[in-house]
Amino acid sequence: MKSPLVVFDLDGTLIDTAPDLIASLNHTIASLDLAPVNYENLTHLVGHGAQAMIERACRLRGHPLESGDLPPLLQRFIAFYTDTMPGDSKPFPGIVNAMDALKAAGFGLAVCTNKLEKLAVTLIERLNLTHYFDVITGGDTFTVRKPDAQHLIGTIERAGGTLSRTVMVGDSANDILVAHNAGVPSIAVPFGYSDVGVETLGPSRVITHYDELTPDLVRGLLAA
Repeated sequence: MKSPLVVFDLDGTLIDTAPDLIASLNHTIASLDLAPVNYENLTHLVGHGAQAMIERACRLRGHPLESGDLPPLLQRFIAFYTDTMPGDSKPFPGIVNAMDALKAAGFGLAVCTNKLEKLAVTLIERLNLTHYFDVITGGDTFTVRKPDAQHLIGTIERAGGTLSRTVMVGDSANDILVAHNAGVPSIAVPFGYSDVGVETLGPSRVITHYDELTPDLVRGLLAA
C-alpha cells in the first residue's frame, strides 16, 4: 500500500507571504503612478496569483487595464518578488514541527499552489524547506489550476500517491473546492487569506494551529 500523502497550499497555508506580495504589487503599480493598496483591499486575492492582484489593484485605483497592459506589469511584479524573496515571508507557527512528525510517520508531503511554479519553488528553496516535499506544482505546471480537480490529481500522481490516501490542506475556497472535486478529504486553516470563514466552505476538518495536524488526525480522515 502506498504511503499517505498530505498536500499543502502555499500562500496563506504553509507560508505567510502577504507582506511581500503586497510590497511587490505596490512596486508594480507605482510604475503607473497609482497609490499603494493594502492587505485589506486584497484579502481574497492574495494567494490567487499576481495577475488577479494587479488587475484588482488597478481597478481599485480607477485604472482598468487594457489587454496589452498586463504582461509588462506581470514581468515587473515577478522580477521584484523574485529578487526580494523570501523577504518577510515565513512559515506559519507549528508547520515545520508538524511536517517533521508527518515525515517521521512515513507520510509523503507535496505542494499544490496557484502561484507560478518557479516562484513557488524559489520561495520554498530560500526558506530551506525543499527537502520536505516530494513534488511542488504551481498554477502553470499543468493546463489547469485549482479548483480544477486535475491540478490536485496531477500533483498526487507526480508525488507517487493515490487519491484514496491523500488529504488536502488549505486556507481558501480554491483549496477546499479542489479537494471536493478530486474526492479527497480537506483540512482548512483559518489564519490564511480567505475573505469568508473557512468553516463555511465545507472542509472535512478545521484546525486553528498546526499543533493539531498530527499523523493520527490524517489517518482518521482517510479512514472516515
